[in-house]
Amino acid sequence: MRLTQIVEALLFASDAPLGAPDIARIDERLDEDTVEAVIQELRGEYEESERAFQIYEVAGGYQLLTRPDFATYLERYETVPQHAKLSAPALETLAIISYRQPIGRGEVEEIRGVGSSSALKTLLDRGLVEVVGRGEGLGRPLLYGTTMKFLEHFGFRSLEDLPRPDELPVVLRARSVAAAVVTEVEEELGAEPDASNAVVEVEVASNGGPPELSPPEVIDMSSNGAHPLEGSAE
Repeated sequence: MRLTQIVEALLFASDAPLGAPDIARIDERLDEDTVEAVIQELRGEYEESERAFQIYEVAGGYQLLTRPDFATYLERYETVPQHAKLSAPALETLAIISYRQPIGRGEVEEIRGVGSSSALKTLLDRGLVEVVGRGEGLGRPLLYGTTMKFLEHFGFRSLEDLPRPDELPVVLRARSVAAAVVTEVEEELGAEPDASNAVVEVEVASNGGPPELSPPEVIDMSSNGAHPLEGSAE
């Protein structure tokens, strides 16, 4: 059986990104360099045949996803998993944590100017942030940071793919700056608020993936905008 077939089957069956070392374990003929070559060969085949899916580099691994161009069609079907939207307070809190991690709840609330317990709980429940340690201040407060799931959902290869602070004026050094967090993040990440402006559905252009490919462009809080191809429903 060809290596391209084996790797393709593995990526198809996996519901999460797989790194080159993980993929290499599936066959003794594979090593990390061979995996990279096989991935490139598959990508070339998909491009040439204009397939509706492609292999994207997400969260430090590879994942087989439908192309973002087909998202509007797939969203019409109940059999395709639909993902919950993130509220504006939660999105604002997530933006602060993304750029200031590790960070405690007190600092988040100081930046936002309002309580953030509910927003933090939402982000924790969805696996987008996690406790990464304790601060040195009074009571040694919990410190929060983003997770691998955060990278998967936004289609980032790593935190280095986040817009640079000088590109995104949400450096969060003062309350006056923090007041513009949601607006700036939505503009940079392509988020589109609904008519009531109460809930924000995140859409982001990923900086991940090889230069010759169009990376996932539309994502929400449970996917990087494309839908995973897998043997069974999520």
